[in-house]
Amino acid sequence: MGVFSILVIAVLVFGLCFLADKGFSRLFRSKVQHRSGLAVRANKRYGSFGVILLVLGILSVCLGFGSDRVLLFGGGMVAVMGAWLLGYYLGFGIFYDQESFLVCAFGKKSRLYRYEDIQGQSLYVVTGGNTVIELQLSDGTALTLSAAMEGTFPFLDMAFAGWCRQTGTNPESCSFHDPSRSWWFPHPEVE
Repeated sequence: MGVFSILVIAVLVFGLCFLADKGFSRLFRSKVQHRSGLAVRANKRYGSFGVILLVLGILSVCLGFGSDRVLLFGGGMVAVMGAWLLGYYLGFGIFYDQESFLVCAFGKKSRLYRYEDIQGQSLYVVTGGNTVIELQLSDGTALTLSAAMEGTFPFLDMAFAGWCRQTGTNPESCSFHDPSRSWWFPHPEVE
């Protein structure tokens, strides 16, 4: 199998993934929040690495079919990891407008929240210096956002404005609000 054949297969796979993404969004994303154009999405690296791993896995399975079990099983595992990353990239998203936000996760039913459902915020810094912002919601769930996600900070700015509007809170009276330090909502009480 030549380099040209591998490039043709890669272009075909990327093209199919692009078409699947467009078709997926048209079929399953029909709510008002989806159409607003405002979203928090997983970083595009998830999708890129997913496609690369999926292609490499499929190629390994094809090369190992009938002759090399290591390539066959290893390629299968790599293909599954690639499919998972690609599914996560295509399936995760927070879509929002002025009044509410819709949390979509792969394999779970989408949940609609109003900004007033945000009860508080926790902040974590993980290895590598990435900031993770966790929003506690009124139904007891937590929404975890990473600073590395696309659209995180515009969402948090709109969420704070919507939260103030819906709860009747004056933004100037919010001493906890400091976007430069990644604080938008009240901090949990420390015991």
